[in-house]
Amino acid sequence: MIQVKNVSKYFDDFKVLDDFSLNVKKGTIYGLVGPNGAGKTTIINHINGVLKPDAGEIYIDGERVYENNKIKESVLSIADDWFYYSTYTIKQMAHFYRDIYPSFNMERYEAIKGIFKIDEKRQIRKLSKGMKKQVAFWLTLSAMPSVLILDEPLDGLDPVMRKQVLNLVIADVTDREMTVLVSSHNLRELEDICDWVGIIHKGKMIIEKPLDDLKGSVHKYQMVIDENCAKKLEENSDVLHISKTGSVYNVIMRGDAQETHSNMKELSPMLCERISLTLEEVFIYELGGLGYDFKSIIV
Repeated sequence: MIQVKNVSKYFDDFKVLDDFSLNVKKGTIYGLVGPNGAGKTTIINHINGVLKPDAGEIYIDGERVYENNKIKESVLSIADDWFYYSTYTIKQMAHFYRDIYPSFNMERYEAIKGIFKIDEKRQIRKLSKGMKKQVAFWLTLSAMPSVLILDEPLDGLDPVMRKQVLNLVIADVTDREMTVLVSSHNLRELEDICDWVGIIHKGKMIIEKPLDDLKGSVHKYQMVIDENCAKKLEENSDVLHISKTGSVYNVIMRGDAQETHSNMKELSPMLCERISLTLEEVFIYELGGLGYDFKSIIV
């Protein structure tokens, strides 16, 4: 569905994207994660067709995106600075969307209005941040996009409304195979909804895997071993991090789950327990292995 092939982008002399590639399958929710300044918003603006790559190509449904009005009619995005006309009411903005998006569905508009319960005669600029974000989802989902791109989309929403919004998005993915690309600093939310995850660092794609495979590729062990065994682990290139609390070593290691567990058993530990990692922990340890400074938060 979405194919980003070897895209590079410079802003003056600074290389923001460096031979970046990404693949998002139809009907999936893909989470793009990375530290501040990694290039997430820049690649999103390329997929939206706002920016033209200096090198590489971007396709949606096999068609180039840049200056392709047909594709742009089916690709919608919601960012923290979602656009609306400052004097427009919700209803006026809905008419604007209906005029520019051929797939805009008034029945869907009315159904979502019943969920959010915001007076459509109110001016958008007079709404709270959370209500503006609800309106953004209300109008965007009513346009029935084939591709929905979300950049920090849930800021300003309370926990109940976040759940409601995510349920609406997931329903569209399930019912009509809408494809979603979402970038967010809230990795716990991404973990709840994403099928695939890509980690971007300094403009490069570092890892791109199904979420379950990604979480299964990094392992955390709590072990009681002697110092000689600990030194052997420190020399292992697959070990991302080692720390010690009392007599217990905490070991973070990359690799096949079965093989890693077997290697740990060969150390004859007095205690060996494998602990499941969250997406947030995988992100921290993977970037820590690339030299990103997480010393203050890795435990």
